[in-house]
This record gives sequence, structure tokens and C-alpha cells, in this order.
Amino acid sequence: MVCMLTKSLIKDPLGLRYYGAATVYAVAAYCAGFALLFSTSGILNAAGTLLLAHGMIIAAYMIHECGHNMVFTQNRHNAYLGRVMSWFCGAAYGTYEDMRYKHFRHHVDNDDVVWFDYERFFEEHPFVTKIVRVLEWFYIPAHDLIMHGVMIFTSFIIPQRRDQRRRNVSVILIRGGIFIALLVFAPKVALLYAVAYLIMMQVLRFMDSVQHDYPYSLTLFDYVKPPHKGDAEWEQEHTFSNPISLRYPKLNWLVLNFGYHNAHHADMNLPFFRLPALHEALTGNDPARVIPFAAQLKLFHRNRVQRIYNPQPEDYPKGEAYLRTAQSGRGLIGGNAASFLTSF
Repeated sequence: MVCMLTKSLIKDPLGLRYYGAATVYAVAAYCAGFALLFSTSGILNAAGTLLLAHGMIIAAYMIHECGHNMVFTQNRHNAYLGRVMSWFCGAAYGTYEDMRYKHFRHHVDNDDVVWFDYERFFEEHPFVTKIVRVLEWFYIPAHDLIMHGVMIFTSFIIPQRRDQRRRNVSVILIRGGIFIALLVFAPKVALLYAVAYLIMMQVLRFMDSVQHDYPYSLTLFDYVKPPHKGDAEWEQEHTFSNPISLRYPKLNWLVLNFGYHNAHHADMNLPFFRLPALHEALTGNDPARVIPFAAQLKLFHRNRVQRIYNPQPEDYPKGEAYLRTAQSGRGLIGGNAASFLTSF
């Protein structure tokens, strides 16, 4: 009876094992990590911060899996789980449906579809840009904090989201009230929670930063037919895989195999635990087809300030040239603050 019920609910035969483990881990890591923040031991505080951060990271990637309707057979069940996970990683201010819509436009349009023109924002606010650059030099994800600020007050900033104001205010009062209470009664816990959240931001944007070479398009609400919509060959040429390791593939589970990005774009309906097999089928696990982890770290370190405001010039490397440049760990390439958690 249980087996039949599972088959009718879970989309993939192995889904209960892998998605069940990921969900349980995300919740358990979040709760255990948060509890350790109250310890008087500095070692346990540090361990709790890292565990809490990783729980948030897995929750975020579970939203991605739910957004592609890969967990359950029914879309509404994927939405239920996605909404729950959004509370664990701080993405509940907007709606799950908005996150899913924007991300699907990314796949269907072969484009980075957005509403917020952050390059224009930085150009028009040079003082803010200077502050952001200074903070980013110290590895504080200030650019992402701006995006997070927009996400928190989404119904007050984005005109098309005004009908969400009641829900938006409710989430602000709940999450904001809890955080203020922590600041008053347990300031150390509040500080370490903020550190954990910043770690999550860094990991998510690190994984996203080199996976595509095309600029963003301001067509989220004003639809314009994208030039490469439906062009699977172009999509693969301008999508890049950045696994943590090919030699030790289980390390990629730390981010639910998100680095196998060509495989994900080749079949966006394939669960994370089946991406390595597709990646091998597409590339033969050829190291020349991926961006090595060491090169990713170099790019992230060297470009952490420049990429804050870095409009693409005419000679910006594309396709194969982008891949080779990324593999060298040099060149002003890579995006910033791109995330499937931001729905604008």
C-alpha cells in the first residue's frame, strides 16, 4: 500500500530516497545548526553556523528542483514543498510562483530575464557603488544584499507585485519580528545567523557566476520574443558546467549537482541525482568540457570587485572563447547576484 502510494506521489522511482534525504537533511541541518548557535562553545558556534548555512543551501536547491516539478507527480505538491523550503532559505517574501516563472523563462527563452536593471542602478548611484565595491573586496556579498532588500520589500518596490502587499507584510512581520527578538535577547545568535545567510548567498552566486555568457534582458514583465528561444544548440554553446569535482563526484552533492549545468539545460526535467550520468553521456567526463574548481575560485577572487558593474564590451568572450578564458582563471568574465531565488 505504501509502495503504491509512493509511486503515485513521487515522480522518479529513486525520488523518495534522494529527495527525501535532501529534504530531511535541509530541515535537520537548519534546526541543529540554529540550536548550536546558542552554545557557549566557540567551536560549536562555528560548526552550527556552517551547518545552518548548508541547510539553507540545500533548501534553496530543493526549491529549484520543485520549480522544475521534479519531486512529485502533481505540480501542486511540488509547489507546497517549494514554499516550505523558501521559509528556510529566506526567499518567502515573494511568491514561489514568481520564482518559478522567472526561472522557467530563463530556460524557455534561453535568456537571463529580469526586471531590476542593477547596472543602471549602480551607474545612477555612484556612492552606493563605491560602498558595494569596498564591501565586496572584503568578501561581503553587498550586491546580493541589495537584491535581497528588493526581495524583502518586493510588493513596495515592484509595481507589478503590489497585489502581494498583504502577504509580503505578513512575512516581513514574522521573519523580521523573530530576528529583532534574537537581536535583543540573543545578539550572538542573530549575528551568527546573519553570517550563515551570507555564506549561503556566496555559495549560490558562486555556482551561478560562470554558467552562462549572455547578459540579462529587461523583459520579465514586458515580453519581447528572445532571439535564441528554442535554439538548443545555441543554449549548449553558451551554457557551462562548473562541478566542484569530477574526480570525486559525491562532492557535488553539496550543491545537489548544480554544477552539471549543461546536462541540466539539455534536460531540465531530469532530477539532480541523474545529472552526472547525462553529463557523462554528453561529454564523456572530459575535463576539457568543464570549468575546474580552482579556476572558479580564481575568477571569483580576482573579479569580486570588477563584476559589480561590468557591462559586457563588444569583444566579451562568448561560447568556446568564454569556456577557455574561464578555464584559465583569468579575464573579466562571470556574472554576479544571479539567483533562482530572486524573482525579479
